[in-house]
Amino acid sequence: FDNALVMFKRAAALNPDNHFVLFELAMVQEALGLTDEAARHYQRVTQMAPDYFKAWYGLVSLQRQTAEKNLIPALEAAFRGRDEDGWRSLHLGHALAKTYEDLGDVETSFAWLGKAKQRRRDIHPYLPGPRERVTEAALRLSVSLPSSLDGHASSEPIFVCGMPRTGTTLVDRILSSHPDVSSAGEIGNFFQLLGVMSGNRGKPLMDPSVLAAMSTVDFAALGRLYIESTRPLTGRTPRFVDKAPSNYLVAAAILKALPNARIICMKRNPLDTVLSNSKQIFPIDDRYYDYVYDTGSAAHHYVQFDMMVRHLSTLLPADRFKVVNYDELVAGQEMQTRALLAFCGLSWDPRCLEFQKNASGVATPSAQQVRQAMYTSSSGRFEKYGALLDPARAILQRAGLA
Repeated sequence: FDNALVMFKRAAALNPDNHFVLFELAMVQEALGLTDEAARHYQRVTQMAPDYFKAWYGLVSLQRQTAEKNLIPALEAAFRGRDEDGWRSLHLGHALAKTYEDLGDVETSFAWLGKAKQRRRDIHPYLPGPRERVTEAALRLSVSLPSSLDGHASSEPIFVCGMPRTGTTLVDRILSSHPDVSSAGEIGNFFQLLGVMSGNRGKPLMDPSVLAAMSTVDFAALGRLYIESTRPLTGRTPRFVDKAPSNYLVAAAILKALPNARIICMKRNPLDTVLSNSKQIFPIDDRYYDYVYDTGSAAHHYVQFDMMVRHLSTLLPADRFKVVNYDELVAGQEMQTRALLAFCGLSWDPRCLEFQKNASGVATPSAQQVRQAMYTSSSGRFEKYGALLDPARAILQRAGLA
């Protein structure tokens, strides 16, 4: 991010009327916590290119909207524009939903979320059957692996996984505030290498047939290649964090390839998880994220996630796989932080309690939150939505999770 900031500033100076360059500059500034500068550039882009919808969303995301100062008329006018692939309405509708949430109007905010996602939901409807088959394949993979620990000996990696918006970035920042730990970010190397080494030729990595073939790889070679693939992002500290949320699906394979690694899997109140995922834009055209376009779909996805994590908790060694509850972490910061460091084999360091001072870049949706001290206000946020979440609540209740 530091290098990107230099380059985009240089590009913007060479061509100050290029709105794409200014938008990318704003994104880098946001990742580095330069919020005021990012907001100015997002606003400049909306003036230069009013149809560049991502800039409107970026601007609203960075600034609290008030009754006296908001962008509702401009956002509503832009929302009525032509939208073939659903990305325009998704970003502008989310900006309106965030605006009305800031104004305290939860019902209107939730209605805008529905409007925002409608086009994407029509194009990519969530299909429960295929998602269940992915879970079944991941479960079979985890029990099919031999229990002998014959992988690569490195103890460098600490994998942080779980559903998005459950505190994965928070734990990444806590751990990477330790002087012996750096963050590699969301690199996805392990899953990709595992797919390639199992003979995948173009299918999605989360296809059941690809998962089924993963048990045949040379796991010692996989562990070695994984470590090599992380360079030069890693290696400057004894340990590093790989924060790829979907790695929980291949947690058993991770420990087969890297038996000295640690895996931390984050969990959060089911309805808070559903709500937070439904309020999030995942700007990639990946069918895995189709669940975010409807709260009922997000609830079904959570049930599948919970099933997998419960299985792993009984299957994998407790000194290598640890489930951490977000709500318990924010309610008992020091005690839970000490437990995290002990699990990872790290010495106590009080800087991990001041993770908000960590100056390194972060490009996840939690970029603004992790630059604040620990807070508990996100726990139980679902309660103010009441009956609006009843479709999701019913699915969770049938699974015994609400």
